[in-house]
Amino acid sequence: MPHRFPALIADPPRGEGRWWLTGGRLFDGAGGPVGDGAAVLVEDGVIRRVGRASEPCPGGARLLDLERRTLMPGLIEAHTHILSDTPRLLRGAEPFLPGTPAHFLQAELRQFLRMGVTTVRFTGAQGQWPQEARQAMRYGAFAGPRVLTCGKIISATAPGGRFYGTMYREADGPDDMRRAAREQIRAGADFVKIMTTGARSNEMEDPEPLQLTGEELSAVADEAHRMGYRLSAHAEGLAGCEAAVTVGADTIEHGIFLHRRPDLLDAMAASGQVLVPTLSGHYWMAGLGDAVDPATAQRVPEMPAELVDLAGQNLENGAASMRAARDAGVKIALGEYVGTVEEGKLADLLIVDGDPVAEPGLLADSARIWLVLRLGVPVAGQALERDIGETVNQPVIQ
Repeated sequence: MPHRFPALIADPPRGEGRWWLTGGRLFDGAGGPVGDGAAVLVEDGVIRRVGRASEPCPGGARLLDLERRTLMPGLIEAHTHILSDTPRLLRGAEPFLPGTPAHFLQAELRQFLRMGVTTVRFTGAQGQWPQEARQAMRYGAFAGPRVLTCGKIISATAPGGRFYGTMYREADGPDDMRRAAREQIRAGADFVKIMTTGARSNEMEDPEPLQLTGEELSAVADEAHRMGYRLSAHAEGLAGCEAAVTVGADTIEHGIFLHRRPDLLDAMAASGQVLVPTLSGHYWMAGLGDAVDPATAQRVPEMPAELVDLAGQNLENGAASMRAARDAGVKIALGEYVGTVEEGKLADLLIVDGDPVAEPGLLADSARIWLVLRLGVPVAGQALERDIGETVNQPVIQ
């Protein structure tokens, strides 16, 4: 039900009218090959039909010739902890006021949209920053991607609570865990997140053992599912992965060593549980930045040596787990209402210059992001910056 998801409640109005996006190459995100000569009919912010460029423009639709550019789903950031880093101040400079960091978060969200990311899933953030930014977008303060959030991450009392500011809601015992889940729903969460293990991004936690009791985990899972919400489980060590899979967590975040447990992957595939791999975070922690080939990249670490070494191991194991999950038929960070170019999906679309399958790096080049549509409305991209009016024909009435 849409009313259970604040992210959908906050969506801006859908674009009115019909668009015929034609003459492009289609990457549908549903597993099919990239194909030439595609056309897509968008009507009132929803994909109504996927057709061929050889077809005539439907009556009353505006025709947009893609000129062999690639049409693909809007990108989804499925796991992020945007912390809205503010610039380092010089000694003696005026300190930041309490509300200033929120403006930096808004700037990051605007940039996400500019690069074709139409949905961002916050799996933990400071305070209520995602909810505040989403509310501002709902009422027209600025344009950005759709924002989903878990609110605060529910965790047993653990060292991680010392490292991550206001990101955690620590709880102990089944009743307190249940209350913590209810608090996140009250605060506008779209899903509930639980720490089954510690995190590898601080030097005090051990991510191997299960961090909470079975009764505590079951209480959170029961409360989330009873209220119609999904449960996200931070699970790095195998004990946490096994507990999360067994209790029916809807998404397994990280799952670094799942390749060592084919039985868990088979169980996930059978139940429809989703793996959300997080390799980019390990690149950063290993000091590799945006490197493509870790073997030849120069490392510039920003963390203690032990964590840098651990991140390198996580890269290797995380990649192996992602491949093993794919081979086992496990879903990997798929969407519901968005994420594919198919009939009935919301028209969050991205049009780029080039083939992102053959050249994935183009997605990081703003000059090759030609047009971004959010609910059928052109919101960003080179075409808008150059004047989309030069490329859009008048409505064709048949």
